[in-house]
Amino acid sequence: MENLISLWHSTGIYNFTAGQAFMMLVGFLLLFLAIKKGFEPLLLLPIGFGAILSNIPIAGIAEESGILYYLYYGIKTGLFPLIIFMGVGAMTDFGPMLANPKTLLLGAAAQFGIFASLLGALALNAIPGLEFSLRDAAAIGIIGGADGPTAIYVASKLAPDLLGAIAVAAYSYMALVPLIQPPIMRALTTEDERKIEMQQMRVVGKTEKIVFPLMLLVICTLLLPSAAPLIGMFALGNLMNACGVVERLSQTAQNELINIVTIFLGLAVGSKLSADAFLQIKTLGILALGAIAFSIGTAAGVIMAKIMNKFSSTPINPLIGAAGVSAVPMAARVVNKLGLESNPHNFLLMHAMGPNVAGVIGSAVAAGVLLSLVK
Repeated sequence: MENLISLWHSTGIYNFTAGQAFMMLVGFLLLFLAIKKGFEPLLLLPIGFGAILSNIPIAGIAEESGILYYLYYGIKTGLFPLIIFMGVGAMTDFGPMLANPKTLLLGAAAQFGIFASLLGALALNAIPGLEFSLRDAAAIGIIGGADGPTAIYVASKLAPDLLGAIAVAAYSYMALVPLIQPPIMRALTTEDERKIEMQQMRVVGKTEKIVFPLMLLVICTLLLPSAAPLIGMFALGNLMNACGVVERLSQTAQNELINIVTIFLGLAVGSKLSADAFLQIKTLGILALGAIAFSIGTAAGVIMAKIMNKFSSTPINPLIGAAGVSAVPMAARVVNKLGLESNPHNFLLMHAMGPNVAGVIGSAVAAGVLLSLVK
């Protein structure tokens, strides 16, 4: 009889808590969004599965000596986000941005959401039960850039205890770009503005594409060394692609390496979705601030594009400002879709890729600024 009781006490059913059950349902929801809805499946699937694993009672998969515990070192040290940034750099074409350098301003404007949500996080301290330090607020603010790897990197440095909520918020809002951005874009533009056709861009030569990542790295080294890890890995990946002499390395960074690290990163993030760490009032505050920050970033990009169109000698469709957030290439595709809805001949994809790529640089620079200022 004692053996049966001991066996019963060792089962998951006996040891389940309501919080663990709820977080496992959250994990299954993330799997549903990834598999059925196609929302960022490459990350939401391993994150969701990691959430389920980390909430299995007694198993200790996310505790010391568990596999997810060791995988988390890749996030804690900043290794996984940096390798992903190298892969993203290898997949990025700076051509559209170099063909129209003004789009750098749109990428910069869209980062306004980062600093707005930082102030918002500090303002939430007025609510009983919420208490965000300046380091917490800086880590939360990065969500506004819609850049998952950067958000994880900054959170791992400034607020590791909030990493799970920040990572889920960042990637959730990236996945929901097609739902969040269009209403904002329509509200801030007129039908005539959405119909604006932009001039064909010039062809960017190979030399320009090789020089740019090197120039970007030098400027970063001189002005903002704290952003060097992110910018440096991004520039390395892009240089491998642009130079054309290390095709094998470029393909590895774009495919095998980034895929392996994405699996590990997703599982490691999921390990932080355990019930005791995630089910807090802070989490709701982070999710709300992330949505507000992302919306502000989108709006700021569109408004900047409207201003630029007023003073530009060549027409600029304000829709491309929404692509200034770092969700590559989803934001650019949304811009193209809305442009075609208003004008079937209005192909904005390549024009939107300029601010989209600029947004990746902008979020990395914003991260560097926060890491430098917030100690």
